[in-house]
Amino acid sequence: MTPSDVKATLSFSDGSPSMDLPIYKGTIGPDVIDIRKLYGQTGKFTYDPGFLSTASCNSTITYIDGDKGELLYRGYPIEQLAVNCDYLDTCYLLLYGELPNTEQRGTFHSRVINHTMVNEQMQFFLRGFRRDAHPMAVLTGLVGALSAFYHDSTDINNPEHREIAAIRLIAKMPTLVAMAYKYTVGQPYIYPKNDLSYAGNFMRMMFATPCEEYKVNPVIERALDRIFILHADHEQNASTSTVRLCGSSGTNPFAAIAAGVACLWGPSHGGANEACLNMLGDIQKMGGVAKVGEFMSQVKDKNSGVKLMGFGHRVYKNYDPRAKLMRETCHEVLGELGLHNDPLFKLAMELEKIALEDDYFVARKLYPNVDFYSGIVQRAIGIPVSLFTAIFALARTVGWIAQLNEMIADPEYKIGRPRQLFVGAEKRDVKPLAER
Repeated sequence: MTPSDVKATLSFSDGSPSMDLPIYKGTIGPDVIDIRKLYGQTGKFTYDPGFLSTASCNSTITYIDGDKGELLYRGYPIEQLAVNCDYLDTCYLLLYGELPNTEQRGTFHSRVINHTMVNEQMQFFLRGFRRDAHPMAVLTGLVGALSAFYHDSTDINNPEHREIAAIRLIAKMPTLVAMAYKYTVGQPYIYPKNDLSYAGNFMRMMFATPCEEYKVNPVIERALDRIFILHADHEQNASTSTVRLCGSSGTNPFAAIAAGVACLWGPSHGGANEACLNMLGDIQKMGGVAKVGEFMSQVKDKNSGVKLMGFGHRVYKNYDPRAKLMRETCHEVLGELGLHNDPLFKLAMELEKIALEDDYFVARKLYPNVDFYSGIVQRAIGIPVSLFTAIFALARTVGWIAQLNEMIADPEYKIGRPRQLFVGAEKRDVKPLAER
């Protein structure tokens, strides 16, 4: 990082001496004011709940411009990657900084595909969970347990360990998610097949049974692959920041990723597409398409407490670029499976129509987001709603790993230690019991 010629001057109205703060310019995006010496020179911290105005790191991986509706992985627009690359190409890009050439692509794909099996003991570990446990509860445990099985890649400060842990995590996440699903429905686990694509292999492990051969539908395979690409990384969000903070202590990569899985589970983060489908189910119970107008009126009424899930985004103040791509995929899948007349999907399309045309939603830029469409696609494919967030975690694993590796390789990285504004009791003495 090179400081700008321009500096920020912080002055105080109480006569304390002012101080100059360096400013750093990013390649694109806002400049940042370096406040690292603020406490040492002034004895003061900054106050920024949620870190919404604080850059916690410098990064070369993902850039978002919420006003323009732009998402770049290593400089490449998400629209181009989703059309021209598959998920493992995108994984290579996020991990190594460039898209692979033919030889690199073949080697990387082969490495991942050949690490898809998990230790057989994982099956016995699974049996400790109730059959009706939420898949994210199971997945958090399974990912954390990987560090108990792969002792040869747990040193986060060893680049070779981080490399093999990355390959193992990307390769084994689909197997773990499919195992969690099969356990819930009481079906036999299906072992991976190395001659299938990443997405095709996941579909087979999810939906095949030993009774008959399973044929991968290429339209569904493409749809899942696109879901994975669109969710692969999203800058310094809550789960990514959790992985970085957890990894900053020097814990092993499997534990850091398990922390990310746990954070992603929250309904305000990875659970949004699950919440969206639950909302559609609630409207369906109210009376379906006939009740959409009534439901939207409740959404507009601030006192009703009714929330519209799957629309708008904290970061994108314009149309979410991932949503446009997912919308195309959504209609492809519904067409392929002949589901355009399914009551729930008709309801979803009616909601979409109102949100894109009604002045109330257009003025507030409450456009359908990626969670809205990906939830519909996953339900159409046959993935249960409770598994949606686990699939999000599967896709996001590579982003977490890339961010974790970048942090460890950064010479400026330190163990995370946010500060606080303390507003509790001042120092006081403990009174004898009889006087309390």
